[in-house]
Amino acid sequence: MRRSDSGRWWLRALVIAVALRLTLPPLADAACCYFSAKDQDILQPAQKVFITWDPVKKMETFTVQPKFEGNAVDFGMVIPTPSQPKLHTMPRDYFKHLAVYMILKHRKFPQSHLNLYGNFNGNLGYGFNSFSGGAAFAGGFGGGGGGVPPRPPEIKILEAGVVGTLEYKVIEASRADDLFAWLKDNNYSYSGDQATLDFYVQKKWLFTVMKIDTMQMKKNKDGSYAGEVTPARFSFTSDKLVYPLKITQISVKDKTEALFYVQAPYKTDLEGDNSYQHTWVPLLSSASGCTPGGLPGKGGEWLASIKDQIPGLLQRNQNLGYVFTPGQRPKANAKGITPTTMEWARQLTKEDIDILTGKAPFAEKVPNVDEGFTQADVNDPKMKDAVVKTILARLDKAKKERPLGYLVREAPAEEVKQLSHLAGHLQAGMFVTKFRKTFTRAEMNDDLLIVPAALGKAKDNSEYQESLPTSPP
Repeated sequence: MRRSDSGRWWLRALVIAVALRLTLPPLADAACCYFSAKDQDILQPAQKVFITWDPVKKMETFTVQPKFEGNAVDFGMVIPTPSQPKLHTMPRDYFKHLAVYMILKHRKFPQSHLNLYGNFNGNLGYGFNSFSGGAAFAGGFGGGGGGVPPRPPEIKILEAGVVGTLEYKVIEASRADDLFAWLKDNNYSYSGDQATLDFYVQKKWLFTVMKIDTMQMKKNKDGSYAGEVTPARFSFTSDKLVYPLKITQISVKDKTEALFYVQAPYKTDLEGDNSYQHTWVPLLSSASGCTPGGLPGKGGEWLASIKDQIPGLLQRNQNLGYVFTPGQRPKANAKGITPTTMEWARQLTKEDIDILTGKAPFAEKVPNVDEGFTQADVNDPKMKDAVVKTILARLDKAKKERPLGYLVREAPAEEVKQLSHLAGHLQAGMFVTKFRKTFTRAEMNDDLLIVPAALGKAKDNSEYQESLPTSPP
């Protein structure tokens, strides 16, 4: 297995059109590079990435599921990695399962839906309100007039095989022009920026070439295709956790969105002005004082540990033109730059893992204090006193057991059952952080370093699995 010579590596998914019967031109979007051609287009409107990082073993796994739209019949995906990867098939709905698993919980209190007092309007409950908070490359490489290379390209095929429904080859190239020539000779058509790919060739990365089967996708009436390919996981060694953002720049017209799920021994974040602290700290501050029992998930402890740094962070937000509005997703500033948002974070426990196999409940169940009674029972003069007394006793019991309410969330039973597909991929003791960032093209001049979450020297261990209330108007 070969390693990166610099340690600044990562896995960058490039998608290229396989010109078996056609040549595709350049058009781009999302977290991979995209190009389209005159008559055939391939578009990736979104990309989701799940990363697991072991800093001790220097082992990285990367699971990606690009979404494609376009009229290309055959195309492929080229994924560069700093060392030779091991490939594995992942469940087709892997990211859907992650989304269900990470539905934010909210607090709910038992209520009687019976009219216990005749003219009383409304439900009888605790007296609290529930809280709610808020490169694919398509196109001709060397198009017309490149000519036949003066010598055969020096490409070494290290491995060939099949993962899921995808055929793949792991290749090594010491020169970018040799890599381009090999792609062209093997019916891959590419019209990207040679200097950008050479940036990765010079770091001695390897390249996994995968052909995409459009039969996995939905065919529209106009003959175009749309859908997501089967997720594939790549495991390899590396020195640092770096996301190769630079390679995306060549295929992005103005901006692209990336959704990260990162599993590591610690909570993770992006560096500097890309940190989600620019939105996370204002959200916590806005919710402070609005949550009985204090901020959940160690949010109060986090604010206390950085209290001296908060004014500086807010001033930096003002300088950047970031405006925080509780309950709304952040908007871009005058330069079109959008701050990163954290959407879920938790250090997984055994109980969290037991949810995957049904050994632990997906959410708490709110007691039905009206169980066994109807409105007719309440209206019956002979039964009313006993019924009201029983319901009030049930409410009192629930209030004592859960003074802050029950943590609930909803999802179809069948989708909860499918969470078993995540078993073995999520690990107790590991911290999973989900965050989203929309990058402008100007923000893609270098690779992206993923680092331990912190503000200054303060380490961030706060969690986010419960929706937070917005501040009062």
